[in-house]
Amino acid sequence: MTASLRVRNFRLFALGQLASVTGTWMMFTAQDWLVLRMTGNSAAALGVVTAAQFTPVLLLTLVGGGLADRLDKRRLLMAANTASGLLALALALAVLSGRAQLWHIIACAVGIGLVNAVEIPARMSFISELVDADLVPNASALSAAYFNSARVLGPATAGLLISTVDVAGVMLLNAASYLATVAGLRSMRPAELHRADGRPVRAGVVEGLRYVAGRSDLLLPLALTAVVNLVGFNFQVTLPLLARTVFRTGASAFGLLTAAMAAGALLAALATTLRRGRPRERTVLVAAVAFAVLVTLSGLAPTFTTALLCLGLTGCAMVAFAQSANHRVQLGSDPAYRGRVMALYTLISQGTTPFGALLTGWLADRTGARGALCVSGVVCLAAALAALVLSSAGRGQKTPTAPTRVASGQR
Repeated sequence: MTASLRVRNFRLFALGQLASVTGTWMMFTAQDWLVLRMTGNSAAALGVVTAAQFTPVLLLTLVGGGLADRLDKRRLLMAANTASGLLALALALAVLSGRAQLWHIIACAVGIGLVNAVEIPARMSFISELVDADLVPNASALSAAYFNSARVLGPATAGLLISTVDVAGVMLLNAASYLATVAGLRSMRPAELHRADGRPVRAGVVEGLRYVAGRSDLLLPLALTAVVNLVGFNFQVTLPLLARTVFRTGASAFGLLTAAMAAGALLAALATTLRRGRPRERTVLVAAVAFAVLVTLSGLAPTFTTALLCLGLTGCAMVAFAQSANHRVQLGSDPAYRGRVMALYTLISQGTTPFGALLTGWLADRTGARGALCVSGVVCLAAALAALVLSSAGRGQKTPTAPTRVASGQR
């Protein structure tokens, strides 16, 4: 499970990311709580803030993927994490001054979204430079494991800290956490990175899209990822509403709901570290069906305890689907296009979030948090079953197999 951690550069990367992603999830929890406190539990306001954070990803992540293919990913990540830390610090100071308004939160969300449009494709494609080609699936799964460890630690810690140091203290801790990521990146040995022999001069967006369009084995998981992320992955809107409006609980219980889901996600992430190759298409589709069913059951959960159990299983299915789709796309891509392919994956998986957040907020205002979860589950199930039909119809047609090995030449 931990083979990639024997590689010094990956170990530094993982430890730094664990600190910074934990801080980020603490920030998200504090931010969502602050928005609800400011607006009297407005789901629409929460949706607007979430949309503001992810709209830049929708608009600019393909450009970010081109930058990741052209530029030094390590330096790009150092700059992006420094910018994120400064944005978190600015919002924390605004809250501490007592002058913070909703537009301050929206402006910070837009800034973080701009940074993420560059940082996410660079980070995802950087993994293939940190380890040998045969360790890329393990390193990618471990990355999901530390991400979901942070999703356990972050919201649970933030829920407890909000009652003692308030949201501003949580935001300050998040700003400080980015120092660990930058320090880890600076401490790496560039000579030990597994870089391709040369970088493309232009790395055009259109060229990357043409490459994906000619790969039918990439198109189906990307299309299913688009639907599931648009409709199903909107828990940053539904979970705070579930805590406040359905179960009538406080910040600590909200943290528990999020942590339960993240705990299930962590178990799935650890299980995927055993993967040693590209997953089959059917693995992706079965995981999508399981996720859709469990989201629906979470919306129907009658008690807080039942909701914790259902959300834990939902988190497990969510990461099982996300990781299998990610690995099928990433490990099927040519290294020369990997930054742009993962940028497209990011665009689909996160760029749809503004629309999903607004749609879920609108739906939750009319049907409640339970209704929003149930509707999303039914739509995801329909999409997964349709993908199964398409996959069965297309079985027997040979799909091209792209090289998955990363060139070992060093710059």
